[in-house]
Amino acid sequence: MLHLDHLCLTEPGFSLGADWSVPKGARVAIIGPSGAGKSTLLNAIAGFVTPASGRILWEGADLAGKAPGERPLTILFQDQNLFPHLTVEQNLALGLSPRLKPTSAQLAQVADALRRTGLDGLGQRRPAQLSGGQAGRAALARALLRARPMLLLDEPFAALGPALKQEMLALVGEVAAETGATVMMVTHDPKDAQGFADLTVLVADGVAHPPQETTALFANPPQALRDYLG
Repeated sequence: MLHLDHLCLTEPGFSLGADWSVPKGARVAIIGPSGAGKSTLLNAIAGFVTPASGRILWEGADLAGKAPGERPLTILFQDQNLFPHLTVEQNLALGLSPRLKPTSAQLAQVADALRRTGLDGLGQRRPAQLSGGQAGRAALARALLRARPMLLLDEPFAALGPALKQEMLALVGEVAAETGATVMMVTHDPKDAQGFADLTVLVADGVAHPPQETTALFANPPQALRDYLG
């Protein structure tokens, strides 16, 4: 379980509070106006932003002081986190070991992840040689190899067309189901939240509100969400 215990995040001219839990294995959308703090919240969980107060706990353990790479999570940004100077195979191998000398067993795992995400035969390409959808698949293949208990998505598929974005979200669902990961996804698109997430967190007016069942939230949206949806 992820627990945000009286969490307070501050930046110049900005403050965000959160005090709630997410059950293990849940799919959670994070939605709200631009600049409300959605990405800041995700970055705090990932370890890139230090809370002003409060705690972030995973399975009861405080994550304070843990570097991003030491936390039980994988985070995907809009640039897909792929190193441009490495091949796709090398990028994926980093999910298993920080060394660029993978063992034969690790290379076999990489090949299997490429096959299962529809990238068979593309392991020697560099990220610039991939389409947007292929880059998204490569990032998810690495997440599959890392098999961390949390998967954080900061709109990694925002630049994709609707059909391809839905394909990527379906693949996220497959990766999450296989690894048992808790997924937290920042989105500006209500359709993404409604189609993918069991729970939705509304971030507005300085508060990341407790997760609510997605269908119920959109069926009876609070004023802040109505204002956002227009």
